[in-house]
Amino acid sequence: MSFCRVVVHPPVTSSATMLRCVRNSYQTPALRLFSSYGNAHGSSKRDMQTATAYRPHSLPSSFPPPRSAGSSDTSISADFPTIPGQQSVQPGPYPNVSLREKEAQQPKPTASATSTAPKPAEKPRRKLRARKAAMKLTPVAVEQLRKLVSQPDPKMIRVGVKNRGCSGLAYHLEYVEKPGTFDEIVEQDGVKVLIDSKALFSIIGSEMDWLEDKLSRRFVFRNPNIKEQCGCGESFMV
Repeated sequence: MSFCRVVVHPPVTSSATMLRCVRNSYQTPALRLFSSYGNAHGSSKRDMQTATAYRPHSLPSSFPPPRSAGSSDTSISADFPTIPGQQSVQPGPYPNVSLREKEAQQPKPTASATSTAPKPAEKPRRKLRARKAAMKLTPVAVEQLRKLVSQPDPKMIRVGVKNRGCSGLAYHLEYVEKPGTFDEIVEQDGVKVLIDSKALFSIIGSEMDWLEDKLSRRFVFRNPNIKEQCGCGESFMV
């Protein structure tokens, strides 16, 4: 609250001057009183707190059962309303174990379906064909080879080729007691002939024959693989 200031004026004789002084003295305190009233009204507003906002609570002693109680321990579990007219299916004796979502969605085969499933038919085995002989023997050659085997010191004949002659290759026959590691064995009518593994490509598919004339007796070969042959018939080229 503001106080009025006392102003001493000299004595006046005019009534107009006295009234103006009184009017000024009343207007000034009125303005001050209005401003002081506003401050007093604002200072009266203050927050008052009668009770604290915190209230302690106690935890419940029992909790409601989970929604997945009684169902298998999987990642998907939900309650669906029963359809009227549909029979309820009792859960089978499945183990209550944790499964992955993909495994849980896959149906499990029953014992009856497993027992009645037909067995897959066995694949038929392929019949093995007899391999074609690398070389054929004529009856005359077979007879001559049988005479060689029936001797007191039986030996076997091995057929090979060597680089000889004007065409490059020539037949080479030799007597051996036992076949080599990589020799090809040709057996016909109880007689065995050996073919050198190095010469197999050159004489495969040939026919062995026995030839006698006035000058010589020897084994000859009819080879379909020959591309060129010398005039004397000693060497050839495949």
